Amino acid sequence: MNEEINWITLVDDEGVEHRFNLLNVVEVEGSKYAVLVPEAEITGNEEDEEAVIFKIETDENGEEVLVDIEDDEEFEKVCSYLDELMFEDEDEDHETQ
Repeated sequence: MNEEINWITLVDDEGVEHRFNLLNVVEVEGSKYAVLVPEAEITGNEEDEEAVIFKIETDENGEEVLVDIEDDEEFEKVCSYLDELMFEDEDEDHETQ
């Protein structure tokens, strides 16, 4: 795996730190979303990795923050978009082989 790892550390409600690899930032219908893989999930085989998706919003200080996606319909739209991206990547991989 030659991909660069972009580590992000998030702190949960109990103050526990968790490290994630930032896989991608995508824009869907004018909103940005971060696709992250927990450090414990990184195996070298992308198909085994379970990603988490957070919405990127701006707080009152102008800082970007990651928030949970509360709306099921919004979450489904983002997942569908990511599925399309993965499908396109697979098609490109098959075309170059």
